[in-house]
Amino acid sequence: MIKKFIQYYKPHKRLFAIDMIAAFLVALCDLFYPMITRNIMNKYVPNKQLRLMFTWAVILLLIYILKAMLNYVIQYYGHVVGVRMQADMRRDVFKHLQKLPFSYFDENKTGVIMSRIINDLQEITELAHHGPEDIFVSSIMLIGSFIILSTINLTLTLIIFAFIPLLIWFSVKKRVKMSNAFAKTRKEVGEVNASLENSISGIRVAKAFANKEHEVEKFQESNNRFQSAREYAYKTMAEFYSGTNFIIDLLNVVVLIAGGYFTYQGYINFGDYVAYLLFVNLFLAPIKKLVQFVEQFQLGMTGFERFIEILEEEEEKEEEGSILLDKVEGKIDFNGVGFKYDENTRIFQDINLNIEKGKTVALVGPSGGGKTTLCHLIPRFYDIDEGEILLDDINVENIKRESLRKNIGIVQQDVFLFTGTIGENIWYGDLDADFEDVVEAAKKANIHDFIVGLPDGYNTNIGERGVKLSGGQKQRISIARIFLKNPPILILDEATSALDNTTEMLIQKSLESLSKGRTTLIVAHRLSTIKNADEIVVLTENGIEERGTHKDLLKQEGMYSYLYESQFNVG
Repeated sequence: MIKKFIQYYKPHKRLFAIDMIAAFLVALCDLFYPMITRNIMNKYVPNKQLRLMFTWAVILLLIYILKAMLNYVIQYYGHVVGVRMQADMRRDVFKHLQKLPFSYFDENKTGVIMSRIINDLQEITELAHHGPEDIFVSSIMLIGSFIILSTINLTLTLIIFAFIPLLIWFSVKKRVKMSNAFAKTRKEVGEVNASLENSISGIRVAKAFANKEHEVEKFQESNNRFQSAREYAYKTMAEFYSGTNFIIDLLNVVVLIAGGYFTYQGYINFGDYVAYLLFVNLFLAPIKKLVQFVEQFQLGMTGFERFIEILEEEEEKEEEGSILLDKVEGKIDFNGVGFKYDENTRIFQDINLNIEKGKTVALVGPSGGGKTTLCHLIPRFYDIDEGEILLDDINVENIKRESLRKNIGIVQQDVFLFTGTIGENIWYGDLDADFEDVVEAAKKANIHDFIVGLPDGYNTNIGERGVKLSGGQKQRISIARIFLKNPPILILDEATSALDNTTEMLIQKSLESLSKGRTTLIVAHRLSTIKNADEIVVLTENGIEERGTHKDLLKQEGMYSYLYESQFNVG
C-alpha cells in the first residue's frame, strides 16, 4: 500500500525535492539556537564579550529570516504537491470508473462511490505534504539533538533517549485500534452521503407523499451510525494522545530533575544545563510531530486504502485480438444464449433469435422476463454465461466494446440528461459534430421549434437531470441525441411508456423516423406501439414463448393475444 502511495510522488518529484530541502534547512536552523545560547551563557556573558554576543544575535536573526522564507516554501509548495497528488488520484479513480462493468454500479451506491472519491481522499493532501516532511525533519532533529547532547553529557543523553522505545511501543499498540476506528468512520461517511444523495434525488417524491418525517428518520439512522463511529474514533484518538503526551510530560520531568542533579554534582555547568533544556525542547518537538503523524497517517491511509479498493475492481475485459468495426449492417443473432446475474438469479437460457438487418423486432411479455437484459447483452453491458451473440456474423466478444457501443443507440424510459444546456445534451451524441448537425438532429426529433422558442435557445440550462423540462421534452432531446449519433442499431427500451397519449403520439412519430433503415429492438408494454413491427417476440422467464407478426400472434390465441386483449379489452 505504501509503495502504491509513493508512486504518486513521481510526477511531482521536483517540487517534492524542493520541499524536502527546505525542510532540511529549517531543521538545521533550529539546531543553531541552543548552540548559540550555550556559547553566550558559558563564554560571552561571563567574559563580557558584548561584541561577540551582538554579532551572534545578528547571525541568529539572519538565520530566522532565512527560516521564515524556507517555511513559506514548505507551506506553499509542500501543500501544492499534496493537492496535485490528490488530483491525480481522483483522475485515476474516475478514469477507472469509466471502465468498470454495469454490475459494479448495480452493487454499489452512488453516494458511497462519491464519498470514496471526495471525502476519502480529503486527508491525502495533508499526509502527502506533512508525512514525509515530518518524518524527515524529525529524524534530523532527533539525530542532531542526540549528537549535540552527547557532546555535553552522554549518560544524561542516553537516559532521555531511553524513553523513545516506550513511546514507540505505545504508539504502535494504539495504531491498530485507531486504524480500525477510522476505517469504520470512512465507511459510515459513505453511507451518510448515499442516504443524502438518495433523499435529495427523491425530494419531489417525498414531498408528494408527505413523507418528510420518514425521510428524516431514514437519514438519522445512518447519521447516528456515523456519529457512533466518529465518537469511537475520537475515543481511540484520545487514548493515543493522552498516553503519548503523558510520556512526553514525564520526559520533561526526567530532564529537569536529572539535568539539575548533574549540574549539582558538577558533571555539567549551568550554561550546559540551560542548553540541555533548550535542546530537549527541540527534541520533544519532533516527537510531537511523529505523534501527530500517526493520526495523520491513519486518516490519510484509511482513505487511500478505500481508494485503492476501487482501482483494484476488475475492469471490463477486452478479448485478445478484439477488432474495430468498420461498416455495420445490423444483423444480430442470439445462439443458445444464457445469462444470470449471480448463482441464484438466472434470467434466461438457451435463447435463439435471429434479427435481419434493417428489421424491427419487438420484445413483449411479463415483467421479469429479461427483455431489457436481453437488449443490454448486445452492447455487452453484461457478458453472457453461455452461447454467443453475433453482430454481422462476428461474435460481439471479439469486438472492442467502445467500437461496438458506438454503433448502438439506446432510448430508455428513464431519460438521463446531464446538468447543462439543451445543446450540450444533444451534442453528447457526437462530440465532433457541428452546431448545424445538432440543429438538424433536433429538427428530426421534433424538438427544434420548442428550443428556438426559449429565450436562450440551445443555450437554455435544463437544471439537474433536466428537471426544468417535461417528460416529453426530455425524451425528444434524448431522441435528438441518438439522431446525431446516427447508429445502425437502435434499442428502444420502454421509450414512451411514461408519457401521456398525446405526447406518446408525437414521440412515436420521431421514433418511427429514427428507426428507418436501422435494425431496431423495441421493448414495449404498450402493444399499440409495436403492431407494425416485422416480428414480435414474447419473452418470459421460460424463454421465448411465441414469435411472429401482430396478426399471426393474435390468431394463435396464446400469451400475446391474452396480453393484447387485456390491454385493450378486445373480444
